Amino acid sequence: MLFSTGESGGDVPTGIQARLTELGLFLPPPPTPKGTYAPVVESGGFAYVSGQIVTDEGRIVAPGLVDRDVSVETAKDLTRRATMQALSALAHSLGSLDRVRRFVRVGVYVASSPGFVRQHEVANGATDLLVEVFGESGRPARAAVGVNSLPLGAAVEVEMTVAVE
Repeated sequence: MLFSTGESGGDVPTGIQARLTELGLFLPPPPTPKGTYAPVVESGGFAYVSGQIVTDEGRIVAPGLVDRDVSVETAKDLTRRATMQALSALAHSLGSLDRVRRFVRVGVYVASSPGFVRQHEVANGATDLLVEVFGESGRPARAAVGVNSLPLGAAVEVEMTVAVE
């Protein structure tokens, strides 16, 4: 449960949910798989979050290649939003983000125009957010990978491996 009932009788945010609220951040609804896979799989003390892309009402937000169709700043924002989507999937699966011990690895895939070499800047949208919310336990190992294309024409996709209680 992301909220617990406080003495006042209302819902009072606790733990990581309180931190999100303090930062003015709200998790989007958990994702619905568009294929034969699970958004999150828990095994051996880890949670593996499937790649997340940013959609709005079923449509890709800012599709295309970064540096040709999508600016670096827009791609960085999309990466942040995809990370929020991943956190939503994680919260839904775990019942609470307070079960997160550490972000072990984050993979950020960037649909890149030929010659684009700033994938690491786009990936900062994910890792900056995780550190902002979770502190040093949000600082993972990271891969920032340029690719020719992503599902449904998305500009970025974010996946993660998380150590959990």
